[in-house]
Amino acid sequence: MRLIDFDIYRDLLKEKSGLVVTQDKAYLLESRLTPIAAKWNFSSLDMMTANLRGVPEPKLIDDIVEAMTTNETSFFRDMRPFDTFRDVVMPYLLQSRIHERKFRIWCAAASSGQEPYSLAMLLKSQKNQFSRWSMEILATDISNDILEAAKGGLYSQFEVQRGLPVQFLLEHFKQVEDRWQISDDIKRMVQYKQFNLLDSMAGFGQLDVIFCRNVLIYFDEVDKADIFSRLAKQLKDDGFLFLGGSETVIGITDQFAPVPDLRGVYAKKGSPHLEKKA
Repeated sequence: MRLIDFDIYRDLLKEKSGLVVTQDKAYLLESRLTPIAAKWNFSSLDMMTANLRGVPEPKLIDDIVEAMTTNETSFFRDMRPFDTFRDVVMPYLLQSRIHERKFRIWCAAASSGQEPYSLAMLLKSQKNQFSRWSMEILATDISNDILEAAKGGLYSQFEVQRGLPVQFLLEHFKQVEDRWQISDDIKRMVQYKQFNLLDSMAGFGQLDVIFCRNVLIYFDEVDKADIFSRLAKQLKDDGFLFLGGSETVIGITDQFAPVPDLRGVYAKKGSPHLEKKA
């Protein structure tokens, strides 16, 4: 791919999604966008690039952004955050929200739904403790197509074999030919919404837990700082922020700090979770 062509896609992706694509990823652009060119009946990727220099169809831009959005995910991905959610966060919410008996969780960049469904299954496993509680899981992604797949809750054998405990497969899925359908009661626990992390989060209201894992690595430092600032406004003072294992707030924002002994978990400045235990 010529440098002048690469620059068009780099600038477009940065403007529309915040995604930062470096020149060493030009091969990735070609492999993911060539099928988009064919879908739109361009004879080549070069012809689609030429079209972008004019006034392209908004849907074409949406397709390009969706093609470049990384949708890698799995049930209980990396496992440790879900252990922390089960062993630390859930008991804390049970105690600290006992009077209002409700809490809200947001999964940003939820992709095809495995992360929010994993959380829903953990909460369902403690249904006796959370009896008559209001539990809201909001799941968002920039891609409408991937959200439609998430809403369907239909997964391949390969997808359910990646991290999903056998007991949860047997309890919450039924086999449909060669695929697995998640149960309606788990689906009803998750609300899906298309959302771009560059947009205002004010409409989400206050949240108790935010999962924003393995997505900020694709943003530059300025956008990361801005996103952290807006996440801090939506997270309750004693809430929890989960980031990916290779992500950090250090050197980017002072509004969050790592929670001691909980890898990948962060809390707002002044949170009780940051106090040293005796």
